[in-house]
Amino acid sequence: MERKKILFIGGSLNQTTMMHKISMYFQEYDNYFTPFYTEGSLEILVKNGLLDFTILAGRFKEQTVNYLKKHNLKVDYKGKSFNYDLVFISQDILVPNNILGKKIFLVQEGMTDPENIMYHLVKNLKMPRWIASTSTNGLSDCYELFFVASEGYKNLFIKKGINPDKIRVTGIPNFDNCKENLINDFPYNDFVLVATSDRRETLNYENRNKFISNSNEIANGRQLIVKLHPNENFERAIREIKRLAPEAIVYTSGNINHMIANCAVLITKYSTVVYVGMALGKEVYSDFDINHLKELCPIQNNGQSAENIAKIAKAHLEYENFKYLGATNFNFLYHN
Repeated sequence: MERKKILFIGGSLNQTTMMHKISMYFQEYDNYFTPFYTEGSLEILVKNGLLDFTILAGRFKEQTVNYLKKHNLKVDYKGKSFNYDLVFISQDILVPNNILGKKIFLVQEGMTDPENIMYHLVKNLKMPRWIASTSTNGLSDCYELFFVASEGYKNLFIKKGINPDKIRVTGIPNFDNCKENLINDFPYNDFVLVATSDRRETLNYENRNKFISNSNEIANGRQLIVKLHPNENFERAIREIKRLAPEAIVYTSGNINHMIANCAVLITKYSTVVYVGMALGKEVYSDFDINHLKELCPIQNNGQSAENIAKIAKAHLEYENFKYLGATNFNFLYHN
């Protein structure tokens, strides 16, 4: 019998590593990977460098391509080579046309953006979901199941109108075993860590001067370390930080989870890394309500999320085989 084929669609490095972790539990199948892609008018924008700030191009795509090469993963760019039995995606605000109609499984990448006016315009006027960014994750309904980080997120997505029968609380790779980051070789301890965002690069407003000034106040003389978002304009960001916090240590790369593990305080805006700090019991600051974040915090299951997701997806993948054998009760596919 021909081996079934699965396509894993990456994006950011976080999305791509999540896909890789899940694929490790599908060794009996043929697994292929691709950076995120699109078609039509958006592809024209990509070719002209106008979307380099997104996962479609620029630094994000470069990191994904390098990761796939480093780990010798089989690449099928844009998923054109096979009629795939199953497709994994980590966002559905933009879904490539050539995977529609296939068995699609959506995996929550991390924190979703606030539900601002653009979110409500998208929902009420049926505008393209990508206009409202990750606040619309899950709204496509093009998938078989949606694997989410916690019961809190399940409730949040249900409130957005997502079919509860499609949601599974499995935990999500990269945020389900935060304690593993406590073993690291980052050279500093007990500092105040600032994790910046790429809101300006993604055409959103941010008062960076105010953010740095507030971070200085929270640090209150303690060592300030700033980890820049990988999609940021590094030169501009460093210049701004050094003007207001000249003693700050600025990192443009490095394992931010290890930095969080060693810090005393974590300051963020809209970043999923706040959950790492919360899971490790750090004092955290965010533009989101902290009590709400505690409800949403990804479950910690010692790194079992990828396997949890794979087990459920395999059951769906083999659905036709069960049906052929005369099975009639498929409740296990629709309940946690």
